[in-house]
Amino acid sequence: MRRTILFSGMLAGDPHQGGATWAVLQYLLGFRRLGHDIWFVEPVKPPIRQESAVYFRRVLHDFGLEDRAALLMEGTRETVDLPYEALLDAARRTDVVVNVSGMLTDPALIAHVPVRAYLDLDPAFVQCWHAQGIDMRFAGHTHFVTVGQAVGRPDCPVPTCDREWIPTLPPVVLDEWPAADEIVHNGLTTVANWRGYGSVEHQGVFYGQKAHSFRGFIDLPTRTRERFLPALAIHPGETRDVAALAAKSWQVLDPAAVAGTPDDYRRFVQGSKAEFGIAKGGYVASRCGWFSDRSASYLASGRPVIAQDTDFARFLPTGEGLFAFDSADDVLAAIDELNRDYPWHRRAARSIAKEYFDSDRVLTRLLGRLGVGP
Repeated sequence: MRRTILFSGMLAGDPHQGGATWAVLQYLLGFRRLGHDIWFVEPVKPPIRQESAVYFRRVLHDFGLEDRAALLMEGTRETVDLPYEALLDAARRTDVVVNVSGMLTDPALIAHVPVRAYLDLDPAFVQCWHAQGIDMRFAGHTHFVTVGQAVGRPDCPVPTCDREWIPTLPPVVLDEWPAADEIVHNGLTTVANWRGYGSVEHQGVFYGQKAHSFRGFIDLPTRTRERFLPALAIHPGETRDVAALAAKSWQVLDPAAVAGTPDDYRRFVQGSKAEFGIAKGGYVASRCGWFSDRSASYLASGRPVIAQDTDFARFLPTGEGLFAFDSADDVLAAIDELNRDYPWHRRAARSIAKEYFDSDRVLTRLLGRLGVGP
């Protein structure tokens, strides 16, 4: 059954981050591929920056969504591209709102929609902050969805905040991410921020950032012939960490140069030999089962993934195409296995993507869990 879906998330508020843009595009293109009537609203704080507007228009035009999307200045009816009145008209027909982090708060657009799903892409942090009294914009939603596969299970310490959390995997539109052939970056790559935002402590457990995880693996390039080429956004003021990465033979690339647009990001991922994926310390400490949408795109591209375990190995197959690690020794063993039969692991990676991350499957299942499936 064709549904009208209003999706809200961040695409241009922090422009020129190709990976973050794809995290939104996978949903928009995936719902459209299923035949649904998809609309996109991105709320931004005033004033709307010219840089954001230009990036927004270019991305939406490139993917044929320019007549179904708007930047909305919070607290106003001022938009870029689709007029507010057109948003209101679409909202009146909307069956489902999918609202990343509760970003869209305009009651005129969402209050009357029967299914209003909060989509959590940052498990453990979101729930802990809410439990500590920080407003994470839960109010007004009828359903709560998370990419933390273990959230709500008895053995997961993440607070549920008296909500029932629906687990979902990150979708990948496989037609947009075909299996790749040529290796341009002959080594283990990833795209990451050294730090994102504040860490949090909850019930005596420290939930840290990627920097806190990364430091435990700083010696890795000195223990293998494999090259490590992360596209890593790290502030030059982090002098001690910058020096340590250089001293230990990390070949750090500039993510703005290699992954600043959706096309650049896709080329970088597909031109890589494999991914070495470090998770935020909070995902590891919470054992929340988070798995990266970036890693899912590597898998779809037929690029094997070696990823730090957040307990995702309980929900996804590992050992062929996808490897979970806790220690540096685990990483070295995975590299050896990867190089033993690289073509086999490439095929296995693509197979995992087809079975677990195909947007057709993931989004159909999600709508079913929201009570609006066929």
